[in-house]
Amino acid sequence: MAVSVTPVSRGIGVEIAGRSGPELATPQVAAEVREYLDEYGVVIYREARIGDADLVALSRMLGEVIVAPMGGEEGFPEVSAISLDPARSTLAAYRAGTFYWHIDGANDLVPQKATLLTALEVATEGGDTEFANLYAAYEALSAQERATLAELRVVHSFAATQRLSNPDAPAKMRAAWDKVPSREHPLVWTRRSGRKSLLVGATADHVVGLAAEESRALLDRLLAWATQREFSLRHRWRHGDLVVWDNTGILHRAQPYTAASRRLMHRTTLVGEEAVA
Repeated sequence: MAVSVTPVSRGIGVEIAGRSGPELATPQVAAEVREYLDEYGVVIYREARIGDADLVALSRMLGEVIVAPMGGEEGFPEVSAISLDPARSTLAAYRAGTFYWHIDGANDLVPQKATLLTALEVATEGGDTEFANLYAAYEALSAQERATLAELRVVHSFAATQRLSNPDAPAKMRAAWDKVPSREHPLVWTRRSGRKSLLVGATADHVVGLAAEESRALLDRLLAWATQREFSLRHRWRHGDLVVWDNTGILHRAQPYTAASRRLMHRTTLVGEEAVA
């Protein structure tokens, strides 16, 4: 099959058809992924049907791969199962937090570099994944607004996300969330290259030095700005799709689905290479 490359929009996403299975685990494809990640932020391989061995091989060509902290798939400790079914995923109880806009590892010093996600089973209802370009959102702000945001800092926490997905959680559960260390980051992340992006999402708990109401209003406004149609895309999964995205500058969220939907993804994640600064 001939390979076709189609930008999804001017601001985010590129879709590639005609590559599948072991042919994805090659230096050529790894170079292709790196190039398109820089330009589009999200790279979609339609119906790639990549197995765990090739998923890990491709991931290793792109960077250092994180070993799944709660145990990976048999023979492939780097591969995490993503599901709401506890029999399929050890972290199923926390997956509802992924229904909110976030980047992975936002409360770490060095967030993960990129994520590779492939669809083994697609939800019968819901389960699409949305992405939003935080670089483009920052660049589209007025010069005055960029200056206003330049020195602000935000505390990110696991608890902030869990409060959204479990607003009525008992005190004991909330106390457990609060034990997970939080992290203070600049609101605007400046890369070594000079490129800048907003750092917002469900983990953003509060802006340092602002009153609670003012802080929440600012964070909500910036999130709404960053996730508007101009900067975002919605991926409707097909069986076998592989999506790779720049986790440091692209927000993502899953559209709500239920355990009964049978949605099952396999994921690898790349170690971050640049601290937030």
